Amino acid sequence: RIQHGESGAPRAVPPEGAGHGQGLHGLELRHGVARDKIQGAVPVASRSGRPWQSRGIVGFYKDFVEALYENLGGQASVTAIGHISHGQKDYEHGRLFSLHEQIEHKIDFLEQELLHTEQSIIVVGHSIGAYIGLEICKRFQKKVKIFLGLYPFLTLNKNAMKQSAIGYVARSSLLSKGVSLLASFIGSLQASVTRSIVKRFLGSSWSATAIDAGCSHLLQYHTMRNVLFMAKTEFQKLNEEPDWNFIRAKQAQIAFLFGVDDHWGPLTHLEEISKHAPRVALSIEKEGHTHGYCCTEAGSFWVADYAANLIKNQMLVGDS
Repeated sequence: RIQHGESGAPRAVPPEGAGHGQGLHGLELRHGVARDKIQGAVPVASRSGRPWQSRGIVGFYKDFVEALYENLGGQASVTAIGHISHGQKDYEHGRLFSLHEQIEHKIDFLEQELLHTEQSIIVVGHSIGAYIGLEICKRFQKKVKIFLGLYPFLTLNKNAMKQSAIGYVARSSLLSKGVSLLASFIGSLQASVTRSIVKRFLGSSWSATAIDAGCSHLLQYHTMRNVLFMAKTEFQKLNEEPDWNFIRAKQAQIAFLFGVDDHWGPLTHLEEISKHAPRVALSIEKEGHTHGYCCTEAGSFWVADYAANLIKNQMLVGDS
């Protein structure tokens, strides 16, 4: 749990029952409760005066979440909820978690957090996190004030070769194990060698924070197995149409940010949303950032600024 220090800056306070911690720039990221990956973190903001809390591995989103908190003027608590068994340590002893189980994990966490408060919340989801965020909104309809989906992955793009390739690997237990073994082997090398490989083949433009998160958390056998297993169940579920009835019913509270060239959330999906729910706030990012915006400082800061401005504007409209 992150609280204010005497200077007003965030400081880390160990949460009860947390696992091992890792300090990053004065913040303590806890591994024992929830974990995340490059795609799909679900930041939740409430209108209180506390800074952001971290539950799990939020290394990929650290710059974004800190910038979002600052851009909201320190007037909101921002909690980044990651995915089970996507962290450095295998606390779940090899268990694989489906998309449905990951959604229930977020809902269970929020039920505990919101049990004794009347506070409204704002849900922000990236990639598959946008799909998860909409499911959260369904469960907490009286609590959620605004939902924002960033570069959303809401349904399959059957024209995307990358998605087809990922789906092929994810559906094969043998290939998934092979990819996971390769990832864990790279992660087991000397730290400087691992960093060099990650920077060369995955993140030539990544921030140092993202490279650190990739080396220490993504390149673990159990993490990669869970990434691919979750992807398999995502592709099964997202073969369906989005829940247009719900999106239409809540369209005044929903916003999406799309990228210009993003196969996870192509502009054809933006057009579909506009057709089914014309009051949804739709934006297109044209600054040259990517689906993995959170892996660069420039992307993190730009998207955080966009999100904060949208939230503040929506709150003004809602209060008027």
